[in-house]
This record gives sequence, C-alpha cells and structure tokens, in this order.
Amino acid sequence: MPRLIPLEEKGSTIAANALSPHGGTLIDRVVPADRGAERIRGLKPIAVRDSIAAECIGIAYGFFSPLEGFMGRADVDAVTTQMRLADGLVWSIPIVLDLSSDEISARGVCVGETFLLTHHGRPLATLDVEEIFAYDLETLARCVYGTTDDAHPGVRRTRAYRDRFVAGRIELVGTPQVAPPFDRFWLTPAQLRERFAENGWRRVVAFQTRNVPHVGHEWLMKGAFFAARADGILANPVIGEKKAGDAIDEAIALTHARLREAGYFTQAVHETSLLLWDMRYAGPREAVLHAIVRKNLGCTHHVFGRDHAGVGDFYDPFAAHRIFDELPDLGIEPVLTQAWSVCELCGPAYAAFCGHEDRRQALSGTRLRKLIADGERPDPSLFRPEVFDAMLDAGERYGAGSPFVDSRYLEHRNPVFTLPAPEPATVAT
Repeated sequence: MPRLIPLEEKGSTIAANALSPHGGTLIDRVVPADRGAERIRGLKPIAVRDSIAAECIGIAYGFFSPLEGFMGRADVDAVTTQMRLADGLVWSIPIVLDLSSDEISARGVCVGETFLLTHHGRPLATLDVEEIFAYDLETLARCVYGTTDDAHPGVRRTRAYRDRFVAGRIELVGTPQVAPPFDRFWLTPAQLRERFAENGWRRVVAFQTRNVPHVGHEWLMKGAFFAARADGILANPVIGEKKAGDAIDEAIALTHARLREAGYFTQAVHETSLLLWDMRYAGPREAVLHAIVRKNLGCTHHVFGRDHAGVGDFYDPFAAHRIFDELPDLGIEPVLTQAWSVCELCGPAYAAFCGHEDRRQALSGTRLRKLIADGERPDPSLFRPEVFDAMLDAGERYGAGSPFVDSRYLEHRNPVFTLPAPEPATVAT
C-alpha cells in the first residue's frame, strides 16, 4: 500500500544535495539585453510554435538544467530507451525541435550555421545547429508513454512531429514579457532560489498542479509539508497547452495564490510560481521530469499523489511512486501519498486512515461545472469559498464568463508571454 516514506527510511542525502541543480550547474543561456541586437544581426529566421518557444525559455533560464539546447540523436536515443542522457544522467522525456525537410531545405538549415528562432515574428533565441536527424516516432512514443494508442495525448503529440529533429545549443535573445495575471507569479530558477534563501527555507516541497485546488489538494500539500519536515511549500502550476474542459490557466494560478491570501497557508510557508510546460501526460516518466525541474527550482522534496501526470487508464494509479525505486538518488526526495479527500465524518481524510469509503466526497471537474451552471456553491468543507470566488472571478476576467476551457477561450486566449520587437534591420528575411 503506498504511503508516506520517512526520510530516514530512504537514506536521505538532502544535506548534500540541498538546492543543487541537476547535473551540478544551473544553466544560464540568456543574452544580456544590450547585446541582443548585435547577436541576431543578419541571422536567417525560423519561426517556432508556442510550445517550442516555451521550451527555449525553459532551457535558457535553467528550468531544464543541464540542457543547453535541443537534444541530438545520442541524447534522444538514450532518453527514449534508457531514461538517461547520453552521459548517464537521469532524464525522462526528450526535449526536441522538430522541423520539416521542406522547411530545412527552404531555409538552408545546415550543421555549423547559426539561425534565429522567432515567435510570432519576434526574435526569441539563436540556435547553433549541431545535428539534423530523423527518428522513429513509434519507438519514441512506445518507450516514453508505454503505448502507441492514439487516444493518448502524448502519442498524438509525438506523431504530429515534423520529420526531422534539429539539435543545438540556444541563447535567449528576447526577454519574455509575461502578461497579467501571470506576471506576479513568474520567477526564474535563480530568482526562486533567492526567494527561498530570503525566506530561510532549506527544505522546500514542490506541489505539481494543473487544477484549481479543492480541500483535498490543500491537505495533500499540508500532509507533504509535515512528511518532508519542510520549511516551505511551492505550488508550481503548469501553464501551457490546454484542452476543452480544463480549468483555465489564470484560474489555476490565482486560486492557488488565494489559498495563502485567505489564510489557509501563511505567507511564511507558501509560495506560488509558474512552470511553462505543455503536459505530456506521461505518467511515471513525467513524474521524473517534474522532480528534476523542481530540483532545478531549488526544491528538496516533491509530492507525488495518486495518478500523477496520468491520463485515462494508461497507467496504474501508483506507477509514478514505483518508478523512483528504479532510479538512483536524484537529489530531490519524493514524498509519496495516497489521495486526500473530504469525509462526512472525518473531515479532511487521507485514504490510508479513513475507512468510510461511502461517506467520502469527491469534487470532480464535471461536478464543479454542474454546480456553477446551476448557480450553486460547493460545501465549504469541499471547496474554500474564497477559492471558489477567485475561480469565478478569473472566469469572468479571462475566460469569457467561464473558469473552464472552451472553444471561445482557445480562440481568444491572451498569450502568457510576448517578446519585444526587434530593432530595425537586425533580422534577415
């Protein structure tokens, strides 16, 4: 039965690994603003989509340390088949730049040259092309997701890749301008580490989320805080690609902050920041990536609940727990929990303790949407009223009247970040 694992039982090495980035060095691939125009002058542009732009930002600021760019064949192959980089360091999901053969030919992309990656016509990053190669996408999907079933969103994403991967180191030349309300939560790994130091936090437990928090989520964080003997909790919502029925990103970020603002956590123990990442729903493999990224943020612990990063019934609910038994010490301790819910008799209830299965209440997205449609409010024991109000307000402000993703939101969604316009005559056509 999955349970909380005490640090002593795992032979903790937290003292040695506290705040150490993956691979030992926090990557910084950001060109100073006063050098950006000269760095890109005359470079041929290659336009990239939102997800690639977000990954450029993640690489440049060190979220994906030790990566300095998009992976080459040796790393892609090692990650896909062995869950390691080519040098042996644990890594679980390939980070790749895909282009079509036609675009490569039309743009004259070749090894040894430097190109400018652009996003919505604005300079994003330089790319030093080191390798261009094809890869078997069926093998990639089967190894990373454990399936080639098109019903899995990660498999569909993989099959949609263009027919070539382009590898090479990048440098960020366009400082992202993060839009409200996300700007107040945007902190780079270096900035978060400074914040933790200012707070006096040496033991920090990360909470991965893509949902508006109900009381079960709140108590999951509190339980992990005690299990890790932590100084602080980092609620780190994933902001990225959305599908119909998801909570809108603005509601997720604002409601997690509202938990603290309303006093359910004190400011002394709780922070909210963002991770730009499109969920792959890779279950245990994505759990490993989440741990690595939060290690780079400066966290010493990461909570993993039931069905972490899963989708449908593709993974056993506790597959993301067992995978850490197969890995060497990553330098961030997994805190493994069952589900927290609300019981009519126990109140906040941990699955290992509460025996009243028929009295527990769940608050699914479907149920929450029905309550909103019917003009009702959830019981405060299930959903904090301040959080519910913050969710509704976010829906009015940013979601065309709904806190859940629909076609209107997808069509008119405000960009999470934009890039500054280039200086005249710096970008080739």
